[in-house]
Amino acid sequence: MKIVVAGGTGFIGRRLVRELAARGDEVVVLTRGENKGQDKGGPAQPKVYFVRWAPETDSDATIGGLVREASAIYNLAGSGVMDARWSEARLRDLRQSRVVPTSKLARAAASEGVETFVSASAVGMYGMHMDDTPLDEEGDHGSDVLATMCEAWEAAAEPAARAGVRVIHPRFGIVLGADGGALKEMVPPFKAFVGGSLGSGKQWVSFIHVGDAVRSLLFAFSQPTLRGPYNCTAPSPVRMDRFAEALGKALHRPAAIRTPAFALKLALGDRAEVLLSGQRVLPAKLEALGFRFDFPSVDRALTDLFPQGA
Repeated sequence: MKIVVAGGTGFIGRRLVRELAARGDEVVVLTRGENKGQDKGGPAQPKVYFVRWAPETDSDATIGGLVREASAIYNLAGSGVMDARWSEARLRDLRQSRVVPTSKLARAAASEGVETFVSASAVGMYGMHMDDTPLDEEGDHGSDVLATMCEAWEAAAEPAARAGVRVIHPRFGIVLGADGGALKEMVPPFKAFVGGSLGSGKQWVSFIHVGDAVRSLLFAFSQPTLRGPYNCTAPSPVRMDRFAEALGKALHRPAAIRTPAFALKLALGDRAEVLLSGQRVLPAKLEALGFRFDFPSVDRALTDLFPQGA
């Protein structure tokens, strides 16, 4: 099949591209940068083509041409939420980096008759919580800045759904990988023997191993009854204290130095609330469809990512 991947050079995207190519698909990677050629982490992939695009300025006709004859589009585009302080301009950019590509790809999917549009979202949809309420895909939406951003992100795919395209929204939790994602910032303090929990430590961490996240994206496409959102999280969310303990154990380091809330707020501003709150999210749809997690627990996930410790 021909598969188009927007955001295919990112942390999750490059792994997805490798898996698609390995099974024999022709993969068109849409990238904002120069032609990046092959994934630096692996051998050349003859059926992977990197195409430069600019969703803010490319016409609908241009983007339609990029997805023509594709069986599926995976849309993983979006700037990193924690990469910079949340000024009004930054929040606007975060929203636009999600909504604009999604809108353009949704219209292209509709006009070109693409079968399936898998468009990313996040568990931020449920709002920033401090309670223990379990949240499946039917959980109430939040009203904070990230929740409203996620609502706009998913709504941007509506043109495809109205045209009969099967639209799927993986709502990603904290994706764990040894070379990127949330652990990129969390591991260095542990390696320096100053790691530990954040804030109260009681907030829930809904995580997923990057391998399971990618497998779920392939699984979702293979399930013709799956539409709308699904929670892309492991079935056993943990509190932050437990997460820090597991990370310390995997790295062979103590997890004794807690970072207080006020220190996070001084360092991160409003972004600190993402770390000081959380959601207890459960992957009800994946489990109902029979998806099997390779790494259902935080210990198994982190031990796999750091088999030799720090």
